[in-house]
Amino acid sequence: MALEVKIDGSVHIILMVGRLDSSSAGEAETTVKAVIDQGATRLLIDMSGLDYISSAGLRVVLVAAKNMQKSGGAMAICGMSPSVREVFEMTGFLKILKVYDRESEAKEALEG
Repeated sequence: MALEVKIDGSVHIILMVGRLDSSSAGEAETTVKAVIDQGATRLLIDMSGLDYISSAGLRVVLVAAKNMQKSGGAMAICGMSPSVREVFEMTGFLKILKVYDRESEAKEALEG
């Protein structure tokens, strides 16, 4: 798994590439926590490069969403492949998280 963090205006973007599973969840959680701890108020998780997500990966996403909510911030997710989206749908996460097809839509929602 590879993670890339960038800032676009007021939005912190974390691009995830590869597999978010038990072997990479720790690194992903550390990166997400560091971004939030540095004061991010608008977080976008870009999953366009993500091939697979396990329950450990779902936990990383859920913890990030809870931490953003606690700090008064907002989080969105974009770019899910059909297989990743199916996991989010089966677990009910699509109902509780803000999910967009394109990065531009997600950024607009976060900045709006």
